Amino acid sequence: MQPWAMAPSKHSSSPGIRLYCEIGPTRIYHGDCREAVDQFEGTVISDPPYGINYVHRCFRTTKFAGMRIIGDDKPFDPRPWLRYRQVLLWGAGHYASRLPEGGRWLVWDKRSGNVNAMSCVEIAWAKGTGGRADRIFHHLWDGFRKASEKGVPRVHPTQKPIALMEWCIGFYKRPGLIIDPYMGSGTTLVAATRLGLASVGIDIDERNCEIAAKRLQAG
Repeated sequence: MQPWAMAPSKHSSSPGIRLYCEIGPTRIYHGDCREAVDQFEGTVISDPPYGINYVHRCFRTTKFAGMRIIGDDKPFDPRPWLRYRQVLLWGAGHYASRLPEGGRWLVWDKRSGNVNAMSCVEIAWAKGTGGRADRIFHHLWDGFRKASEKGVPRVHPTQKPIALMEWCIGFYKRPGLIIDPYMGSGTTLVAATRLGLASVGIDIDERNCEIAAKRLQAG
């Protein structure tokens, strides 16, 4: 058992949620995040399942070949998280009809001018940023061609760069606790830690809890 398998928490947890570990100012929970939607206060920044039934098919020999995202086989409902005053959700183009009017659109140009069969950009929707102007982030992230984290192996099929999540957090002057209810590999938590912020991550897949914990411990 890893040393962070269980740790005491100052927060209560719902029956379906358990504290996986606590590392410095970060807490990781294992379970269905929808059971914890009312348990925290802060800024939600997350890359949820988009409802597109994504299957990783690139490079058949990769360790992610055939991997599916839990919950991605059903339409994503952002409404439970809209109770938060400050929210930023990636993949918003796939569920735009379920988002309220207003807010702000953020675009990540991940090809930096290059084009291939995959999407050249990803889109997020945000509220509570103190502005309405849409913004774009240019940051190459295309297989082995990366503007950051060069030589660092990917640990999740839909992993995003730490620099991108730092950019997202930077839209909030007083973010408070950073909350990522669909934590994945823990990139948002790593970004929050680097910025000196406390964070909470939740994931329904326990493998992701282990991956995120290792990334946080590695620094």
